[in-house]
Amino acid sequence: MSGTIELTLGHSPDPDDAFMFYALARDKIETGPYRFTHVLQDIQTLNERATRGELDITAISIHAYAYVLDKYALLPAGASMGFGYGPMVVAPRPIAPADLKGSTIAVPGLMTSAYLELKLAIGDFEPVVVPFDRIIEKVAAGEFPAGLIIHEGQLTYREAGLHECLNLGAWWWETTGHRDWPLPLGGNAIHKKHGDKMKDISDILTASIRYSLENRAAALDYALGWARDMGVGLADEFVGMYVNDWTLDYGDRGRAAIRELLDRGHAAGIIPAVEKLEFVAS
Repeated sequence: MSGTIELTLGHSPDPDDAFMFYALARDKIETGPYRFTHVLQDIQTLNERATRGELDITAISIHAYAYVLDKYALLPAGASMGFGYGPMVVAPRPIAPADLKGSTIAVPGLMTSAYLELKLAIGDFEPVVVPFDRIIEKVAAGEFPAGLIIHEGQLTYREAGLHECLNLGAWWWETTGHRDWPLPLGGNAIHKKHGDKMKDISDILTASIRYSLENRAAALDYALGWARDMGVGLADEFVGMYVNDWTLDYGDRGRAAIRELLDRGHAAGIIPAVEKLEFVAS
């Protein structure tokens, strides 16, 4: 098609991301000259690709955004944020949060927001990177004394006989004192080379999320293809945790929470200073 603008869209092969981009994947909304090629990879891989500026639009850990400020701007829609819930540390037996310090913990990636938040919560520990979808089985098998779980593992860990030791969503509320602030986890970012086109592209992605929220049954049916043996009820619960009205635009409170997390990460000596965050206007 003459005048077509091809864009790569990176996101995780998970039901919440699939739900968000159902309308794009199935041509349910008008996208003007833009055509999207979906690139499905785990978040750690997407974070690493973002440091090289490889994708036009990508899901990214808020932690990792500290390293790509020169290349990407954050979009107002598509973020994953927890409200009193979020990544958690689980173990075969109950372990007090204070006793996790210094222990070996399986983590889903060193650039994930969950890893940064756990470092802030407990201080030093020995991380071992394990694919996020294998952490529960390896902890349950005794290969690691504890694991940091993300995605649907937050709803399924009990089935493996594991115990919650630390909920980072609850920790965030306690440590910030702001119960109206979400826990920043992931966001969508767009390469700044797109300049004045960024707002138009952002609006299309927002429209995709809105379409799914307004056509929940069809979008959820599509998302079940990435639900890793979750039933409809569990998949619906998981999607509802991370795709909701806040996903359309996390607003000033979401922006403040992102700044707070990155400022705390720098103050702790974990990430470089973030002088200025760039948000595409909503």
